[in-house]
Amino acid sequence: MFGHDNRELAAIFVGGAVGTLARAGLATLLASDPARWPWATFIVNIVGAFLVGYFTTRLLERLPLSSYRRPLLGTGLCGGLTTFSTMQVETLKMIEHHHYALAAAYTVVSLVAGLLAVYLATALVRQVRIRA
Repeated sequence: MFGHDNRELAAIFVGGAVGTLARAGLATLLASDPARWPWATFIVNIVGAFLVGYFTTRLLERLPLSSYRRPLLGTGLCGGLTTFSTMQVETLKMIEHHHYALAAAYTVVSLVAGLLAVYLATALVRQVRIRA
C-alpha cells in the first residue's frame, strides 16, 4: 500500500485513533466559547507537545531503534491528539467576536507553552539518562 510498510501504517492508524478519541472526549467535556479560553484545545496541544518531546527524545536517544514506536506514538498518538487547525479556527472566532486580547494571548501562550513543554520533556528524558 503506497510503498510503505503496512504495519507502520497500522501503527499510525492505531495511535491516531487513540489520540483523536482523547481529543474528542476532552472537547466534549470542555465545550468551546469564543469569549473564553479554549481549554480543551490548549490542553491537548500542550500535552501533545510535551509527549512529542518526550517520545522523540526517548525513542531516539534511550531505546533501541524500532520501526513502529515513533509512528505509533509520535505521528499517530500525538498527531491525533494535537490540533493546530482547531487552534486557528478558535482564534479567528475570537477575533470575529472582537475578543482581540484573548485571541492574541491564546496564540502567544499556546506557542510559548508548547515550545516550553517540548523543551521540558526533552530535558527530563536527558536528565534521567544522566542519572542512570
